[in-house]
Amino acid sequence: MPEKKQNRPRGGGPGQIAPVEKAKDFKGTIKKLVSYLGAYKIPLFFVIIFAIASTIFNIWGPKILSKAITELFNGLIKKYQGTGGIDFDKIGGILLFMLGLYLVASLFGVIQGWIMSTISQKITYRMRKEISEKINRMPMNYFESRTTGEVLSRITNDVDTLGQSLNQSITQLITSVFTIIGVIVMMLSISVKMTGIAVLIVPISFILIMIVVKNSQKYFKTQQEYLGVINGKVEETIGGYNIVRLFNEEENSLKDFKEQNDILFKSAWKSQFLSGLMQPIMNFVGNLGYVAVAIVGGIMAYNGSITVGDIQAFIQYVRNLTQPIAQLAQVSNMLQSMAAAAERVFEFLGEDEEDQLAENPVMIDKAKGMVDFEHVHFGYTPDKIIINDFSSHVEPGQMVAIVGPTGAGKTTMVKLLMRFYDVNTGAIKIDGYDIKDFNRADLRKNIGMVLQDTWLFKGTIMDNLRYGRLDASDEEVYEAAKAAHVHHFIQTLPGGYNMELNEESSNISQGQKQLLTIARAILAEKPILILDEATSSVDTRTESLIQEAMNNLMAGRTSFVIAHRLSTIKDADKILYMQDGDIKEQGTHEELLAEGGYYASLYNSQFEEVEE
Repeated sequence: MPEKKQNRPRGGGPGQIAPVEKAKDFKGTIKKLVSYLGAYKIPLFFVIIFAIASTIFNIWGPKILSKAITELFNGLIKKYQGTGGIDFDKIGGILLFMLGLYLVASLFGVIQGWIMSTISQKITYRMRKEISEKINRMPMNYFESRTTGEVLSRITNDVDTLGQSLNQSITQLITSVFTIIGVIVMMLSISVKMTGIAVLIVPISFILIMIVVKNSQKYFKTQQEYLGVINGKVEETIGGYNIVRLFNEEENSLKDFKEQNDILFKSAWKSQFLSGLMQPIMNFVGNLGYVAVAIVGGIMAYNGSITVGDIQAFIQYVRNLTQPIAQLAQVSNMLQSMAAAAERVFEFLGEDEEDQLAENPVMIDKAKGMVDFEHVHFGYTPDKIIINDFSSHVEPGQMVAIVGPTGAGKTTMVKLLMRFYDVNTGAIKIDGYDIKDFNRADLRKNIGMVLQDTWLFKGTIMDNLRYGRLDASDEEVYEAAKAAHVHHFIQTLPGGYNMELNEESSNISQGQKQLLTIARAILAEKPILILDEATSSVDTRTESLIQEAMNNLMAGRTSFVIAHRLSTIKDADKILYMQDGDIKEQGTHEELLAEGGYYASLYNSQFEEVEE
């Protein structure tokens, strides 16, 4: 089952601080990410150029506007003194030039945004493609040791986070840095004295930001943790609602939920409150700068050392100085999130792979079905061997039953045959060839499986049946369905073979799903079959149908049947009795009963009541 997503609080703007998961190796991850970006050097160069140009034109705007204000102010003074008037033509020309400036800045901003979005989406596309291809090369033990949700989060959440952070952080980093530099340069061009006063805002702002960040992060961490706890508690209670009611545990469940919800409330309140302080603090610091600039600027204007328009432009630059400082704090968070997400993606892409291709591969169009196990030793870990020196010969077309108690290693034998795992020593051969000498894809083309846990995908019944053989004709599909005793059932469904199965295939019964998987295996025409507990979860009547369908499926094919119900495998050509990972006995049903060993004991325990 995919793991549950945890809702994570995110920052809502320059005045909000989002919780951040940090990468273990920030520098190493960024280096790998830069190597990915290396394929887009030219587009990135233009992103930087357009971002800088857009920033420069935006910064230049207030300086141009100051000339219009100065011209207007001087015109009013002249009019008041009776020595002239306002030159509206000159002011209009200045304003038109400023409008053109802002239009060009906006155009550059749109272009760099378009290029950066294209780059980030191409990188996420490439990563999803590489992850998808990687999954097909991964060994089975990787997926058996991790949850499905953990793998899915790499291809969805982490890649999405990486793409969004990459798109926003690079352009915002460039514009913020150049805005700060450009604003300071423009302020220096107006007045060095006022610039010295205004620049004091920068260290004060950074100090206050760091204090807020330091105090809020621990509460964000608790909030994030308990969001997951609350989600898990709610899902657990809803999933087991009948059990909770049956044992009268409503009060205890509510008590646990209240305790966890109280912790979430307190941490969320503190984190959001502290995060919300950012904007008022920045406004306060900015206002202090405005007051200082207004006082000093007023004195300088009175003395005639600065114009009114320059004072207005300077005050606007002071405002423009505080915004990129807050944005840099957000960029820092985004870079950390991006690095953490990229690190998980690169970790997955760097996992060990199983060899897909053999050096000199054996090429068999269709195997005859002869299988040999020669002194097979195997353990999931080297220090714990669970199959010791197993040997057996299976002729083409024979039915081999694998029986034994739960945990005996029955499914392990099947995994070895499919090369989901490789034997430690010994060999498994098909038609005299070691399966290690096959390319894995070629090996598995000759093996079909019907499992206890049926798997059908969202789509039509016809598409599901053709899954193992896409070129099959409609008539061949119908014949396979008839052999599996499912043709009549399909015809009764709305839409028949074109009926759409939902994601869980819950719109048909378990037995019907099992019959469909058998029909799919019949249609695929594989020479070797594996049937793993295919009748264990259905009623007696459906079991008899499935058993008959399985007999049709196994006809003329080498079959390995894992079964708990021994009545279904009495006619097997060979029975392997497994216990504690070893093959204890092998032979026909009559031979093993005559030996009076493990198999006979198991058989008698299942049928002694029936025989009585």
